[in-house]
Amino acid sequence: MRLSQYLAPTLREEPAEAEIPSHRLMLRAGLMRKVAAGIYTFLPLGTRVIQKVEQIVREEMNRAGALEVRLPIVQPAELWQETGRWEEYGPEMFRLSDRHGRLFALGPTHEEIVTDLVRNTVSSYRQLPVTLYQIQNKYRDEVRPRFGVMRAREFVMKDAYSFDRDEEGMHRSYRAMYEAYERVFRRCGLEFRVVEADSGAIGGSYTHEFMALAESGEAEVVWCPRCGYAADVEKAECAPPAPSAEAMRPLERVATPGVRTIQALVDFLPIDVEHTAKILFYAASYGGGREELVAAVVRGDRMLNEVKLKNALGALQVRMADQEEVSRATGAPFGSAGPVGLKGARLLLDREVAAGRNWAVGANEEDWHLRNANPGRDFPSGPIHDLRLVGAGDPCPRCGAAMESRAGIEVGQVFELGTKYSEALGATYYDEEGRSRPILMGCYGIGVTRTVAAVIEQRHDEAGIVWPVSVAPFEVVVVPVHYADPAQREVADRLYRELGEAGVEVVLDDRDERSGVKFNDADLVGYPYRVTVGPKALARGEVELTRRATRQTESLPVERLVAALRERLAADRAVLSVE
Repeated sequence: MRLSQYLAPTLREEPAEAEIPSHRLMLRAGLMRKVAAGIYTFLPLGTRVIQKVEQIVREEMNRAGALEVRLPIVQPAELWQETGRWEEYGPEMFRLSDRHGRLFALGPTHEEIVTDLVRNTVSSYRQLPVTLYQIQNKYRDEVRPRFGVMRAREFVMKDAYSFDRDEEGMHRSYRAMYEAYERVFRRCGLEFRVVEADSGAIGGSYTHEFMALAESGEAEVVWCPRCGYAADVEKAECAPPAPSAEAMRPLERVATPGVRTIQALVDFLPIDVEHTAKILFYAASYGGGREELVAAVVRGDRMLNEVKLKNALGALQVRMADQEEVSRATGAPFGSAGPVGLKGARLLLDREVAAGRNWAVGANEEDWHLRNANPGRDFPSGPIHDLRLVGAGDPCPRCGAAMESRAGIEVGQVFELGTKYSEALGATYYDEEGRSRPILMGCYGIGVTRTVAAVIEQRHDEAGIVWPVSVAPFEVVVVPVHYADPAQREVADRLYRELGEAGVEVVLDDRDERSGVKFNDADLVGYPYRVTVGPKALARGEVELTRRATRQTESLPVERLVAALRERLAADRAVLSVE
C-alpha cells in the first residue's frame, strides 16, 4: 500500500478529549475518529489492527474446537424476560421498539439468543459437547463513556458459549477456553494476569478475568507473590481476622461537637483509627421493584466493596442512600449514625468489625459518639459478611503473605454458568437412557477493541505507538527521504515490491512531505520497522533499518535488506509464539 493513496490522517496536536495514552494515540495515529460519546469510526489502519486481533482470536477459538456463528444484534425482549434479565441488566441495555410496539434490545451479550438457538437445535447427548462463538459489535449504554474504546457504548467483542452434558464436560470446556485465552493474549504481546472475579450480571459460580496490567487500568488486581492467589478487587478476599483478645470496656458516651468524619474523630478523642467503625447506608433493589435501606459497618479506615455488599444481600443493584433517605428512615443525623440502637435499616457487619472490640462509633445523635461499643453486647453481632475492599499489604487468604496490587484492564473473562440459562429457557437434552436433562453452559468473552487499546497502553513511548508485529497494521514502512529523487524512488519502489513478494506487510511512504514529517508519522503509527532510503546511505549502496521498539538503526546493503527483515520479523514472531 502506498500512503499517497491511503486514508491515514495523523494529528499533530493532542486531542483535548483524550485522557489516557491509548485514546490519545488512536486518534493521533489515524486509527479512529469520534462520532459520538463512546462511538467511533475505525479508519483503515485501525481496521487492520482490529482484524489482526480478530484473526488471532479466531485461530485460537478454532484450535480449541469452537465453531463460528453469527447471532443477531437486535434481540427480542421476550428471551430476556424468560431469564429475568430484562430488568436485572439495568440501564446499560439499549432498549427499542419496532413499528408494532414490540420490545427489543441491542445485544450487550448473547446468552439468551445462543441458548434459544441450542434449545431449538440440540436434543440428544450425541450432539454434545458443542462450543459456539462469534466476533461482533456489542452495545452498552455506559453512564459515562470515557477512555476511548476502553469504556465505549459500541465495541467489538468475541463471545463464546459452551454446552455440555455434565459438570465434568463443563469443566473441560472452561479449561479449553481458559488456555485459549492465555494463547490469545500472549500472541497479542500483552503482559497479563489471570484473576478470580465476580460474575456480575452474567451470573454463574466460577469465573476468571484476564487483566492486562497498565497504569491507566480502571480495575485493580491483587495477588500473592508467595502462593500465586490473584483476584480483582471486586472479588478479592484476605485472611479473616482473628477474634480480638481485648476485654470489653464499659460503653461511654462522648460529646464530639462538629465531628463528622473518621479523621476528625481520630483527632478529637484521640484514638487509633483501627478502633473506629463507620456505618454506610445503601438502598438495595430487588425484583418486583422492592427496595430496602441497609446499613453496612466497616472499620473506619476501610472502604466498602459494593459488589460484595450486593452479593451478600442477593440484590439486583445497590446505590448509596442520600441523607434525606437515611434521616427519614433512621432519624440518624449526618456524620453521627452508628449501629447502637439503630432503627429503620437492615444492619450488616463486616467480619473485621464482628471480630473486634471496643469500637468508637456514632451515637445516632448530633455531636455525640460512643466509645467501647461491642458487637453482641451493644449492637447485633450479625449477620457477618466479608464486605471490605482488599488492597496491597493485606494478608493472602490462602497463605497469609502480604499481597501486592496493580491497576489492570479487563480484556477477557470466562464463566462457568451451570444451568442458569438452560433451566430458565428450557434447553435440555436426552441422555442415553432417554431422560431429559438440562444442558450445562459456560460463556467466554474477549474485548477485541479493548485488547487493541490495552496493547497501546503497555506499548507506547513519547513518540507514539510501539506495536508488536502480531497486531501491527503493517510490519514495515519504507520511507524515501525525497521520493521525487529518481535514485531514491527506484530503490524505494524496488524494496516495496520485493518485501511484498516475500510476504512482508509493507507500506510505502511516497507522500510529498518533508522527511521529518514522515519519520514522525512512522513513529506515531508505530510500524515495527522503518526502512529509510536516503542519499548518503544510498551512495554506499545501503539503506537504514530502524527497529521501532529500540530506536536502534543499522545500515544494510540494499541486496541484504529483504532477507535481513524476514529474519528479524521471524524472530519477533517467535517471541510471541505459543507453540
